[in-house]
Amino acid sequence: MSNKREVQRIIKSRSVTEGAGVRLKRAIGFLEPELFDPFLLLDDFHSDNPADYLAGFPWHPHRGIETITYVLKGRIEHGDSLGNSGVIGEGDVQWMTAGSGIVHQEMPEGSAKDAQAGGRRLQGFQLWANLPRIRKMMDPRYQEIKQVEIPVVELPGGSRVRVICGAFGGVAGPVKDVMINPQYLDVSLAAEDAFTMELPEDHTALAYVIEGDGRYESESLLHFSNGTELSISAPEKPLRFLFISGKPLSEPIAWGGPIVMNTKEELDQAFREYREGTFLKVKG
Repeated sequence: MSNKREVQRIIKSRSVTEGAGVRLKRAIGFLEPELFDPFLLLDDFHSDNPADYLAGFPWHPHRGIETITYVLKGRIEHGDSLGNSGVIGEGDVQWMTAGSGIVHQEMPEGSAKDAQAGGRRLQGFQLWANLPRIRKMMDPRYQEIKQVEIPVVELPGGSRVRVICGAFGGVAGPVKDVMINPQYLDVSLAAEDAFTMELPEDHTALAYVIEGDGRYESESLLHFSNGTELSISAPEKPLRFLFISGKPLSEPIAWGGPIVMNTKEELDQAFREYREGTFLKVKG
């Protein structure tokens, strides 16, 4: 019996408005939350118009999840209730574990390079990964990775794979110790080349198309069937995508806005604590 993974569905991203008025495309987050377990949400923000993104994501809470922000163009300034602040720029990744609770803000800016050409390009992605029940209330933490720290695997056909988390071609990414054993790769396929890899049979496997090749449109999510062998080819034109996989948690999901727990009672408690000022278990 073949263990080859097939594309079982293709989902076109949807336009949504989040934060204080940021226009973006949502690829995960509008269907049943169990469908892409352990991943809950994937947003694609890209625009040349500052009015689409400058309002940003002012102060808001998170609990029970990890948020993974990957910037291709522009930059995002951030700050949080622990007293951390900084900037992630082009090619950088921030892997934030909200754990027991954090309050933070994320404020985007367009690329200064593009401004010189008359534009202010912002482009990037935010992925939410669920935390298992036993880690929901862990201490918050960051893994902030600069572009130069992310290894690139060059393939013989001219393709390139940036390894953010997990491993590919014998090269491990810099993000470590994540509960769901994820892969997070930025794959640029040359025409007539293919991306292949082996995965645990039951891991969720997804590819989000950044630059399509005709068969697969940009801003589309490919959801693969179970199996151990996966292959994505670019027969005629180049193809660029994010490859994301991880071990399903198979736990109940109680989701309310920026907080994801296992039961409605836990969710209600989190929002009650936020209202009463007892939400933060680790304070700066």
